[in-house]
Amino acid sequence: MKLMENTATFKYSWGIDAALDVIGGKWKPLVLYQLKEGTMRFSQIMERVKPKISQRMLTRELRELEKDGLITRKVYAVIPPKVEYTLTEKGDSLMPILDQLCDWGYEHMNEDIEFKCEE
Repeated sequence: MKLMENTATFKYSWGIDAALDVIGGKWKPLVLYQLKEGTMRFSQIMERVKPKISQRMLTRELRELEKDGLITRKVYAVIPPKVEYTLTEKGDSLMPILDQLCDWGYEHMNEDIEFKCEE
């Protein structure tokens, strides 16, 4: 839980609180996991996570992940616009944790899972 010092500054009570603030929610871990193999365009990410997420929500999640320093966004000055997303070093450091979550899900929820975790 965040302890408010003032409206501009706060401290987390626990490390897990800080981590969940950055990667928490339904979509951020899934979006990060798609970038595990390398740089992707918006449409490629969308293709991998649809129909589970709307285009508007994906845009929002990508912006938040970029703001938190987990991904970088590169815009090319071409028509039509081309935008690529890549994990930063900070974002890449989450991959062992996300791999473990994926493995746990597969191990304990196997009958309900369509795809196996990447090796």
